[in-house]
Amino acid sequence: MLFCQLGQAQSLREICEGLACCEGKLRHLGVPEAPKRSTLAYANEHRPWQLYQSVFQSLYQRCQQLAGRPRRLRFRHPRVILDATMIDLCASLYDWAHYQRTKGAVKLHLLLDQQGYLPRLAVITTGKVQEIEVARQLHFEPGTILIMDRAYVDYEWYERLTRQGVFFVTRLRHDAHFRVVAERPVPERGPIRRDQTIHLGSHWYRQPHLLRRLEVDRPGEDRPLVLLTNHLGWGPTTLARLYRERWQIEVFFRALKQNLRVKSFVGTSPNALKTQIWVALIAMLVLKYLQLRASLGWSLSNLVALLRYQLFVYRDLWQWLHRPYEPPPDPEPLLATQLLLNWPGSPSASFGQHP
Repeated sequence: MLFCQLGQAQSLREICEGLACCEGKLRHLGVPEAPKRSTLAYANEHRPWQLYQSVFQSLYQRCQQLAGRPRRLRFRHPRVILDATMIDLCASLYDWAHYQRTKGAVKLHLLLDQQGYLPRLAVITTGKVQEIEVARQLHFEPGTILIMDRAYVDYEWYERLTRQGVFFVTRLRHDAHFRVVAERPVPERGPIRRDQTIHLGSHWYRQPHLLRRLEVDRPGEDRPLVLLTNHLGWGPTTLARLYRERWQIEVFFRALKQNLRVKSFVGTSPNALKTQIWVALIAMLVLKYLQLRASLGWSLSNLVALLRYQLFVYRDLWQWLHRPYEPPPDPEPLLATQLLLNWPGSPSASFGQHP
């Protein structure tokens, strides 16, 4: 399945035949022969996807140790970005993931770690499951900074996060009811229009904790960006830069769909689909790990494209990562005595004669 992701295989037949062509180079991986198509299909349908989830979590721990803190927006507490993306499916083939009349879909809920922008946690559901339903089931450590968009509007969940000591930065809906408690000073220069301390809620419900409402100018747009947070101590510019980091999860989703196989699947069962998505996330962690280890500033798309040509090449991986465009070192010098190759018709040809 990793060969399917990194080699851009389109089907089970292409996976099996592609591995069969390189069967001699699979023995060092403990694979004496390429699997049959029926064997691979049976494994995708019956081998539990939780196995790949455990591999993903182990690999994440190793990548997290290698990833350092970014130079900008340094915080002592962990910072994570929460979002979800839709993966369209054919309703006739994936009837268990029915979304609309002629359309099926699954939804990938992802928690992206700001430290190295690594996928930290993933939940795969059908397309009808709302983002906030999954978010209510997640647990965050006290002091965590959670960044999310307007899909996670839930006042009671906001209150629960505040009581747990979790800080959040999100967008406020335009029709939200609130009462202004105090106006805060704003910088003379910069995009901050307004900084307010508010009580959020309507006449029938009001949160007991105070929140902050910020209005931030957006280039090229008349309406400001309205942010909501439960942290009363940070500066408004810092909060605006925190929410700007939310775009990194959109970049991650785009890279996942463009470079790996998560838009077309080699199996139609729920287990096969979840297996392929989890293997794609494992492949993404492997690519992130190689990026962190390499001294060359690889882009993810370039790394995937060039790594595809090195899958079955016996070459030092780390030397290739650091200097991919340099040829490998010369092999050991050949023996001084070699057989002379004489082509027919050449002056030195002596066919039919034995030394």
